[in-house]
Formats: sequence, C-alpha cells, structure tokens
Amino acid sequence: MSSAHFNRGPAYGLSAEVKNKLAQKYDHQREQELREWIEGVTGRRIGNNFMDGLKDGIILCEFINKLQPGSVKKVNESTQNWHQLENIGNFIKAITKYGVKPHDIFEANDLFENTNHTQVQSTLLALASMAKTKGNKVNVGVKYAEKQERRFEPEKLREGRNIIGLQMGTNKFASQQGMTAYGTRRHLYDPKLGTDQPLDQATISLQMGTNKGASQAGMTAPGTKRQIFEPGLGMEHCDTLNVSLQMGSNKGASQRGMTVYGLPRQVYDPKYCLTPEYPELGEPAHNHHPHNYYNSA
Repeated sequence: MSSAHFNRGPAYGLSAEVKNKLAQKYDHQREQELREWIEGVTGRRIGNNFMDGLKDGIILCEFINKLQPGSVKKVNESTQNWHQLENIGNFIKAITKYGVKPHDIFEANDLFENTNHTQVQSTLLALASMAKTKGNKVNVGVKYAEKQERRFEPEKLREGRNIIGLQMGTNKFASQQGMTAYGTRRHLYDPKLGTDQPLDQATISLQMGTNKGASQAGMTAPGTKRQIFEPGLGMEHCDTLNVSLQMGSNKGASQRGMTVYGLPRQVYDPKYCLTPEYPELGEPAHNHHPHNYYNSA
C-alpha cells in the first residue's frame, strides 16, 4: 500500500479557505532555521521538500533521541504507512515527556496527510525553545523563563492585604478640590456660552432652572385647599375662609338634643308614637303612657 492512499484530495469551500489561511501563516525563514538545526544534530540530510523529508518519522525519532537519549526505543525503517505513522506517534509521545506542552503539539495526520504544516512547524519551534531552556545550543526558538519560587513570612503576607494593587487602579494625585458639601449643587459652567465662571458654590446654574421671582404669596397652610380662579371664565375671587357648598354646609347646625357621650338616644316617630310628654320636675312618672317613645338601646 502506497502512501498516496492516505493523501486527501483537494479541498473546497470552507475547508479550502481554512487550509489557505493556515498555509499563509507558514514561515519559510523559520523552516530554513529548523532545517539547519535538525540536520546539524542528526547528521542526516532532509531533502528539498522539508515536510516530505520528515513524513516517515525516521529523522524525527533520531532527532529526539539525540536531544533525550532513549526517548524512542525502536525506529521503524520500513516504508509501510502504519510503520511511518507509528514513528510519528512515538515522536509525539517523546516530545511530550521532554516537556513540550500538549497544546503546542501537532497530530500525526497534520504531517502524514499534509493537513496542517503550520502546526508542525509550531511544534518544532516549541521543541527548540524547550531544548534551549534545557541548555542545548539552539539558534532558533525562544528560551522559556525559569520558574522562580519565592517564600514570604506570614507577617509580610498579612501586610500585603492592606495594600491596594495597581490592578485595582490607583488613587495617586486624586483630590477633592472643587468638591462642595455633601448634597449641595455643583456648577454647570460652559465656556462656549461666554458666561462668566461662577465665583461661589451657592450659585445655581440656569441649566438647573432658576428661582428668581419665586415667592410664597397666596400659599395656604399645609393641607388646606387652594382656590382655582380663571379670569377668562368670568369667575370671581373666592374667600379662602368660607367653606364651599360643594363641600357641604354647617349653617343651622346645633347640638340641641345631644346627650352625654355614651348615653342612649331616643328614636321618635309621630306615625307610631304619641306626642312625648316629659314629666315635670317632682311629678311622678307612672301617670304617663309607657309607649310614648322607644329606647334605641
């Protein structure tokens, strides 16, 4: 079975667009630097096509064995596709143990099926950075920062809780200059209008409204009614001391016949009761008719 059996056909539509964007990110200058580094370490020539020279996985396995001896126990020299895929898989496992992050590592099909050469290049650059961090002489990649652990005394840690970090902002150069007392108004001054800047903090801007000419003339006590007067309707001014008839009238009202609070009232109806005769003072009450009136109680 030839390797052409695993090669995919041309991509169309969205797949072609994604593949083109990935291909545009491929850096040929980085490819040349990686070629020189791998050939210098392994002593083997890759060939004109960089990715085709790495597709069988043989050079990659020998390369990681040079960086970390014993990483790949067996390197398959066979031209069979599954042997070549096994070499690529062993290389991926080896660089993972070497320290390359999983999110930086390509998949076997990215190289074997020519799916994503950009990711393969990114993996080799990450491997170069890790090799440089471990002390190898590499002219490509960036050295990773070394981990620096710091230990602080518990007293220092407690003091740090009282300090506001710069990530929370800063209050340097802050002041309350120009601030008025709590609840008072601030000036709204617009120099475009040509108005003079107010000198005191008690002046109310016209944008806030004005109280000029305002008075409490005609105001009554809280809770009392206001008279609504409209000259256009021919209305006359009303006396606020008199109660309108719409509110009822207390004329002719008296407290005649009222009893002491709590005593019963007499209910009298001339249709059913005789004319009530009240006894004189000192006259016995039994001489009168008992049904002249009724007690409402």
